[in-house]
Amino acid sequence: MHAGTTDHLSDPGILGRAAELGRLDRLLGAVDGGGPQVLVLSGEPGAGKSTLVDWAAERGRARGLGILRVRGSEGEAGLGLSGVHQLLHPLLPGEGLPAGQREALDRAFGPEAAGYELKLDQLSLCVGVLGLITGAAARRPLLLLVDDAQWLDLGSVDVLAFLARRLEGRPVVLLLAAREDGVPARFDRAFPQVTVGPLSRTAAGQLLDAQPDPPRGKARAEILQQAAGNPLALIELPRALARGRTGDMGAGGAGGATLPLTARLENLFAADLPGLPAPTRAALLLVAAAGPARLTDLLRAAPELDVVSALDPAERAGLVRVADGGVLLRHPLVRSAIYHAASFHERRQAHLALAAALAEEPDRRAWHLAAAATGQDAEVADALAESAERARGRGGYAAAATALERAAELTPAPELRARRLLTAAQAAMFAGHPQWVGELSGRVGRLTEDPRLRAEASLLGGWALGVTLRHEEALELLLGVAEATAASAPGLALGALSTAATSVYNSGAPHYRAELDRIGGLIDGDGDPAGRAWARAVVDPLHERSRLAQRLADGMAALARDESLGNLTALGGTTWILDETEQAVRVLGRTMDVLRRAGSAGTNATVTQALALALFENGSWTAAEEAADEAFWMATEAGADNVTVGARILRAALRALQGDPAAARSQAMQAVRGMDPRRSLSLQVRHRHAMGMAAFVAGDHAEAYEQLRATFTRDFRPAPVHYHASLYYLGDLAAAAVRAGRADDARTVLDAVEQDLKPDPSPRLAAVLHRATALLTDGDDAERHFRAALDDSATDCWPFEKALVHLDFGEWLRRRRRSTEARPHLSQALECFQRLDARPWIERATAELRAAGAATAPATPGGELTPQERQIAELAAQGLTNRDIAARLYLSPRTVGYHLHKVFPKLGITARAQLRDALTHEDQG
Repeated sequence: MHAGTTDHLSDPGILGRAAELGRLDRLLGAVDGGGPQVLVLSGEPGAGKSTLVDWAAERGRARGLGILRVRGSEGEAGLGLSGVHQLLHPLLPGEGLPAGQREALDRAFGPEAAGYELKLDQLSLCVGVLGLITGAAARRPLLLLVDDAQWLDLGSVDVLAFLARRLEGRPVVLLLAAREDGVPARFDRAFPQVTVGPLSRTAAGQLLDAQPDPPRGKARAEILQQAAGNPLALIELPRALARGRTGDMGAGGAGGATLPLTARLENLFAADLPGLPAPTRAALLLVAAAGPARLTDLLRAAPELDVVSALDPAERAGLVRVADGGVLLRHPLVRSAIYHAASFHERRQAHLALAAALAEEPDRRAWHLAAAATGQDAEVADALAESAERARGRGGYAAAATALERAAELTPAPELRARRLLTAAQAAMFAGHPQWVGELSGRVGRLTEDPRLRAEASLLGGWALGVTLRHEEALELLLGVAEATAASAPGLALGALSTAATSVYNSGAPHYRAELDRIGGLIDGDGDPAGRAWARAVVDPLHERSRLAQRLADGMAALARDESLGNLTALGGTTWILDETEQAVRVLGRTMDVLRRAGSAGTNATVTQALALALFENGSWTAAEEAADEAFWMATEAGADNVTVGARILRAALRALQGDPAAARSQAMQAVRGMDPRRSLSLQVRHRHAMGMAAFVAGDHAEAYEQLRATFTRDFRPAPVHYHASLYYLGDLAAAAVRAGRADDARTVLDAVEQDLKPDPSPRLAAVLHRATALLTDGDDAERHFRAALDDSATDCWPFEKALVHLDFGEWLRRRRRSTEARPHLSQALECFQRLDARPWIERATAELRAAGAATAPATPGGELTPQERQIAELAAQGLTNRDIAARLYLSPRTVGYHLHKVFPKLGITARAQLRDALTHEDQG
């Protein structure tokens, strides 16, 4: 559970346990009174309970608490009072206690304890222990730590329960940790409990990536699946793979690959296995080999075995649960333990028996035959390839890639093996595993000399490199493929060019834009207008707007004829980069709908990231944050570093704009930790902007200016660090410059950029330039630029940027004693800021309105809620996240965010925490 990243300020090494650490912190604070003084931690083996106990010890020690600690042991579970003795040992023999209490402790723990003839009085012992603890706590507040409580002897449990019920008024707190099925009966209901559950997908991915030998590609996805959020498994499974131990991937489609276990994991998840009867172990092996284990399948596979009776000892041992016609294993790692405890011969026989029982289910039968194969087998390979096609038809791209990879291994003919690997790589791309794509595509070239196959493999390999921030290597492959096939295979060349355009944009390097332009001119024909529009827009999105608009129109016409994933993705990017933001939201939203139906998780990450940016710019901040969160966890699982970093930066920018500069700085710094920002200039300038806005909100205008100034070069004639992304930060740069006394320097940047953008910037960029010019202009000419920034109705689709102009202009007017003119601008700004919950700007606009003589009041409700809006609002008021609400109502998180955006102004509120009161008030009204 320890790693080098943080989601809790108290310990930068504990991932995914912010809520648990908060509860522990409150427990430690209760030593001074004011809260429960006992807390019970429970969770499955390996969940990290001991790590949390260790954290509490360190934290308590830092607070000056005395620490008394006991850890239960199976070997001492039968030794009466051994647990209490371990806990109290530092305080014994108990000098200064009353004679009766001292005698009780001596009888229990003294050197003559075994010689006492009289029976020990339990109540006297408990009172003596309480007296001993009370006396020690009078000298120094105490933290009592009990770990692995499931193995404490019963006498110690009784004493600890007596003590726990009598801590009130004493400076003592007690933390008890036990396995979820082993919490002592005296603690399982009487005291507050915290269940230490599996890590979230994001935290699990971060913990896995923090290991000394983090797995990549397919192995990474399979470890995440099998570990199921268990921290110890996430640490131990990579070690097993790093030592060269390999699992059985051949059974992947029959129920998931089985990974090798270390001794620690075997002891945790399969300690009872060796002692079970032989028929039980045989039945368990069938369950493990079957994957989804239906009793009917097991009965057909082993007619000579009374499967139900054979499983009874395993069910009593807690390894399985038989219910509703199926057999469920306690944890995915139990399956691995059972499977690897058997010999290959035993596993093979189990798979063959299951294959015979599943003659009517060709997909599962093919996998069991593959698992039983002893070498290449064309017939089994063909069956797996057919299974892959059926999976692809259902949108199961990961399953298809797995089946095709195994089919390729079993295929004797090298050329066919290469084709199957290539198709597997394509499926893995749609499944969202760039490292896996790289591995599969890299093997194609070693099997074939066919130039077309090699070129397609290079295209896929280039995509994988680009998604993982290796843009230079990606472009070397992709631009090479595009140039080499420009005449012979223009369709393939355009595909490579369109894929390369994404890395060209992210890289931001002028050389690659020139190469993209040059190679695009070599490709014959008018095919793929959407891909051509995207590539051309990436080369130069700022000039010849009429020509770009025509290319976009051609692409949209092609989309109307063929709503393919490639067309949607390319046009989503094109509309965004050309500042057709509302259209970008629609196209990217449509792309997401198609991807969700197809189950293409990998492309989801990159498209969701683009959608998050468009929503952010469009003023849909709640939906943007939801999309960024979704993109982040998908990218973390897939190893798509470009999206992982970008999503974190966007979340940091939102934190800053909504008034939490400390969290914004922390998230922005965490986003780029370990990354060379020169590899992606687009991410570099977005990071600088997030850091700059965090500083601006915190009132550190000098630092804000330095961060925003770093989005442009320090040359005599400054230029954008990123040819496109930097330009949109000019207004914020000017605002920081005015407050930091750096207006002259900012003017040199503005003058240089303004010349380069002539003659036809987009309406959005024109408004940004006018705002920056107005802020940096000393005289009355500023008014002309403020009005120019506001007059174009086309800029309404960037509400936050327009609200900033209203605020700046309102401030400018008020300072010239034109308060009557200022108030409408300030009111419009305030309305937008309230809708976005942009708290620093709400405060500024409110203060300016008051100074301008206006009475400010909360937003007034506007209209009744629709039934769906009310349903969503009520669930949000209960504390459900947008993702939770979406799952319950069968909507997308983005749709939930959209409805909440309409709910807030209707209820006259600006924050989620106000929902409960607002709904109650509406009901009473």
